[in-house]
Amino acid sequence: MDAKARNCLLQHRDALEKDIKTSYIMDHMISAGVLTVSEEEKVKNEPTQQQRAAMLIKMILKKDNYTYISFYNALLHEGYKDLAALLHAGLPVVLSSNGKDSCGGITSYVRTILCEGGVPQRPVVFVTRKKLVSAIQQNLFKLNGEPGWVTVYGMAGCGKSVLAAEAVRDHDLLEGCFPGGVHWVSVGKQDKSGLLMKLQNLCTRLDQDESFSQRLPLNIEEAKDRLRILMLRKHPRSLLILDDIWDPWVLKAFDNQCQILLTTRDKSVTDSVMGPKYVVPVESDLGKEKGLEILSLFVNMKKADLPEQAHNIIKQCQGSPLVVSLIGALLRDFPSRWEYYLRQLQNKQFKRIRKSSSYDYEALDEAMSISVEMLREDIKDYYTDLSIFQKDVKVPTKVLCILWDMETEEVEDILQEFVNKSLLFCDRNGNSFRYYLHDLQVDFLTEKNRDQLQDLHKKIITQFQRHYQPHTLSLDKEDCMYWYSFLAYHMASANMHKELCALMFALDWIKAKTEFAGPAHLIHEFVEYRHILDEKDCAVCENFQEFLSLNGHLLGRQPFPNIVQLGLCEPETSEVYQQAKLKAKQEVDNGMLYLEWMCSKLKQERNF
Repeated sequence: MDAKARNCLLQHRDALEKDIKTSYIMDHMISAGVLTVSEEEKVKNEPTQQQRAAMLIKMILKKDNYTYISFYNALLHEGYKDLAALLHAGLPVVLSSNGKDSCGGITSYVRTILCEGGVPQRPVVFVTRKKLVSAIQQNLFKLNGEPGWVTVYGMAGCGKSVLAAEAVRDHDLLEGCFPGGVHWVSVGKQDKSGLLMKLQNLCTRLDQDESFSQRLPLNIEEAKDRLRILMLRKHPRSLLILDDIWDPWVLKAFDNQCQILLTTRDKSVTDSVMGPKYVVPVESDLGKEKGLEILSLFVNMKKADLPEQAHNIIKQCQGSPLVVSLIGALLRDFPSRWEYYLRQLQNKQFKRIRKSSSYDYEALDEAMSISVEMLREDIKDYYTDLSIFQKDVKVPTKVLCILWDMETEEVEDILQEFVNKSLLFCDRNGNSFRYYLHDLQVDFLTEKNRDQLQDLHKKIITQFQRHYQPHTLSLDKEDCMYWYSFLAYHMASANMHKELCALMFALDWIKAKTEFAGPAHLIHEFVEYRHILDEKDCAVCENFQEFLSLNGHLLGRQPFPNIVQLGLCEPETSEVYQQAKLKAKQEVDNGMLYLEWMCSKLKQERNF
């Protein structure tokens, strides 16, 4: 190991030993080939977490530069970004004559850039699609440092995201065309408030030292301007990767004269943007040989040894990557069920997703039906509960602990079974786990359990009410953001109109939510649920909407304004004023001072 790397590791040894949990770190290092299973066992035999960390670092100090780089990348992948930053200065440059290192043919430079940019790792079972990857890379080279668009499009489940990620795993491409790095953004289908949150998060990632601004942009136009300046001044010659774009108006928010690679199901989304455009179509059919290769990897067999049913499965599902992967995951656990799974596809016995879905082809929903039916009876209902979660939403473990009234470890064990069957995905960030469904799986569950949805939403609200009061949610809880974002959605979907009105017409909730997330999403909810809120009291609904409209620019600022004082500036007939007046009277006894408009005429003039 280089002296610089060794010294950096020794310098920060205490901090590393104190904070890291070794289990997932070692998984990455074993996969990279820099740590052996026997060495892993030696670390695990240590009695405490800190001693296990100390043993791992002791081993790393005796190894080479590749081990140091693998450890650094593992820290990034597992969410220890602060600790990884401590080791960044010691990163050695290790390239052989052909520019490749010993870990999978990918240079340490590439791994570091992709980790920092949030590019997803390869799937556990991965087959190359060289022709498509090469086509994407050739179009990226055509950008030649100038603003432009490379679009990877095709049907759902055809592997667009995997191909986009694979295309940037190339040292020459990154070093020659994108020395400023890559930045991956999972976009998905968004409304305006969701898009604003995506842009805010991206701006935060690109400006981590807050050298441009210490506050988040308050609207989409401001976020678009901020993004343009950040890409131009702080991240020139970098590549922005937008995964899963649905709508042209969403794409326009990222139209900032930079180099962009995007994946989409609709190639026409780029019609609304300017600049050079290059398109790479992805067929939904893997092809027979690639499909057989995936199945052979899942069941650990040679392609030549696969049974005849394997060939028929590929033919029946039309080579869909998602179908092949789902059935492959099932066969990994039940390798003798080839005939059974083939028969399920041939009989077409599962209900198709039709009008309510954009995935109007039968193989995908059939494969998902098979996967759900093969779950253990005692956990099927838990999978049904996932029907209430929206697309592109990563749900913290704690939310499901509340829903199922279980300990964290019990919940994680159940969810891991879903992950193992390719029915759920897990995003790990250090010690935090967030779970999400593929769009196809959300559509399938929604259609399959349509008659139960209202009761399922009511269940999560009931469980929430047992554990929390809405306005007392603590910002340090991992599930806080989820409840602020989706509590009203669950109440509306549960037809709990009384509870929804009580929530939305509470000044305490307005204060808590806007202080946490700004006013944009709350205003959107008032518009979305206006038909429900008006049923309760149209005048009260207008009071709160008017209050948010007039004060939205203030509620997005830091430091956060006193919302009671703002409420006292409303007309006396307003419900906002009445709640603020009551709150002020309660707080005066604790030494608070408030100013009230005493002249109703002035209030009327202000609102006029």
